[in-house]
Amino acid sequence: MLGRVRRRAVWALAGAVSGEGAAWSGSAAAAIPLLPLVGPSAQGRERALSSAVAALREGGLVAVPTDTLYGIACLAEDSRALRAVYQLKGRDGAKPLAICLADVDQVHRYCKLAVPDQLLHDLLPGPVTLVLERSQALNPDLNPFTSLVGVRVPDHWFIKELARVCATPLALTSANISSQKSSLTVTEFKELWPHLALVVDGGPIGDLQRPECRLGSTVVDLSVPGKFKVIRPGCALTQTVEVLVKKHGLTAESSGL
Repeated sequence: MLGRVRRRAVWALAGAVSGEGAAWSGSAAAAIPLLPLVGPSAQGRERALSSAVAALREGGLVAVPTDTLYGIACLAEDSRALRAVYQLKGRDGAKPLAICLADVDQVHRYCKLAVPDQLLHDLLPGPVTLVLERSQALNPDLNPFTSLVGVRVPDHWFIKELARVCATPLALTSANISSQKSSLTVTEFKELWPHLALVVDGGPIGDLQRPECRLGSTVVDLSVPGKFKVIRPGCALTQTVEVLVKKHGLTAESSGL
């Protein structure tokens, strides 16, 4: 977790870079920069991106919109930040974090593939997490208890561009306390704000009244050649299984499908 002094340094930097009136919540001692993506000019969006990059490189945790839910991101290479994520969420230390990449072509660097390239491109970018065998290019402190890693390439311009500019994988998890409901707006995880370096507000994600909008990404294990296993049905199960079975001929492994 960032110390108070270090957090203030990140906040000051974010405010200086944004220059477009970041919204501040609470007292000055607990102020959190809330940078909007909805409405600002292209220059304003670029400043929000620069602020997020700066916060991550300082070791901070940043709340970001994705194509499914709001997430909390840090640099996957930053072991201290990884520990802070678990502490913040009250997350079971045996539950892995996914990585977020800027584009599909980067999957080869961080994973050993048991599926063809075309399958990756058929599912990504999109609301799917692919569980693959990890390569040695990833930080060994990221999920040290497993040889697998979940990979996301969300279909959302901001987080993809964030990963591209950072030039390293982001560790990504949902913006909520573990076991509580997922967040579709930034106000739904307001209790986490004091522990974050930056909150990027992309507006509501999906329909707040529809429970299916809170399901998160569909998580599929593709680490075994020719097979797949659904770890979490998520929001894109039907179309994901259709691609895996009908187009690529994979068979379900212990998933009941």
